Amino acid sequence: MSPHAFFQVNQEQAEKLYEKALDFANLSGDETVIDAYCGTGTISLYLAQKAKHVIGIEIIKDAIENAKENAKRNKIKNVEFHAADAADYLSQAAKKGKSADIIVLDPIRAGCSEKVIDAISEIKPKKIVYISCNVSTLARDIERLTQKGYTLQKVQPVDMFPETMHVESVVLMSKAD
Repeated sequence: MSPHAFFQVNQEQAEKLYEKALDFANLSGDETVIDAYCGTGTISLYLAQKAKHVIGIEIIKDAIENAKENAKRNKIKNVEFHAADAADYLSQAAKKGKSADIIVLDPIRAGCSEKVIDAISEIKPKKIVYISCNVSTLARDIERLTQKGYTLQKVQPVDMFPETMHVESVVLMSKAD
């Protein structure tokens, strides 16, 4: 694994985090999923077990190489990975008329840029599964997504670092009818 790539160090809790993301996605096997900040592809590959197709996007090229290798080693063929800025990739996908049933967001502490939020609203996924390590930027982005027509459905904290104030949050939002 590249030293430039991010990886959850608490493996026991990471598994619970990924299981909760899978639970919130509630995949039937017909969905296309975009994992907009996929890192080494861990969440993408975890969701691929139940999705029709998963597209992982990550700006760190070494992480994408790790993701591709992980997919190959695990013989997972319904995923593709692209080294790209999430905002640029999503904007281009929206302009080309591409769609996704679910978008997974697991951004850095700064959260999603306004450009990412705008592109998501153009792609119009039915669901957004948002994983965050920063409750402040998560709250800001939930507000932005609410303004774009999404409704907060569920929130689940996952204690990745016991006995510290740090917590990951898994959020499910859906497109308001």
